[in-house]
Amino acid sequence: MDSHLSKPADPSTTDLGRRVRAARQAQDLTLETASRLCGVSRSTLSKVENGLMSPTFDVLQKIVLGLKIEIGELFGSTPKVSASGRRALTRKDEGQRHAYRGYQMELLATDLAHKAMLPFRIRISAHTLDAFDDWGRHEGEEFLYVISGSVCLYSELYAPTHLNAGDSLYFDSRTGHAAVSTSDEDAEVLWMATNADLAHTPPAVVEPAKK
Repeated sequence: MDSHLSKPADPSTTDLGRRVRAARQAQDLTLETASRLCGVSRSTLSKVENGLMSPTFDVLQKIVLGLKIEIGELFGSTPKVSASGRRALTRKDEGQRHAYRGYQMELLATDLAHKAMLPFRIRISAHTLDAFDDWGRHEGEEFLYVISGSVCLYSELYAPTHLNAGDSLYFDSRTGHAAVSTSDEDAEVLWMATNADLAHTPPAVVEPAKK
């Protein structure tokens, strides 16, 4: 699920692409330099910037880390930093939307910067692995909780894991993985991933550490 995803982009994908380009140009980076910093091919980054590709979460993580920006900035929010006592309220259906093949994502708590975790509500519309071009993999750890429907999480290291509503799974994000709905309807899940930026920060610097 990494870099070969492409489909006609919707307006939100076009907006995201403009923000990626703006973040790159604000740092006076060429497309070639930015692609090296992000670990994303030049052609993939160009497609994202031009709204021709709806990037996977893995690609978003790489862009955020490479350009040293917050994921919320890619969706039009202005994350706030606070030393302590901070909180973020996201009302029902008011999160930042992002779609790519097989997943309809709603990013939650995007108004907070430097979060230890990235929470999502995801509707899984993929019902077979054919929906994906590659495994998803990135730095960090993830937690998956099934809200409705049933899910099968495929992994490079483990046998397929079947989850029903109320089941949950915690796993290493570096292991290739992909989730599909095994119910007739789309499955809905709460999905949390550790922040890619914090995953590259020495533990002594991350304060407080929340995993």
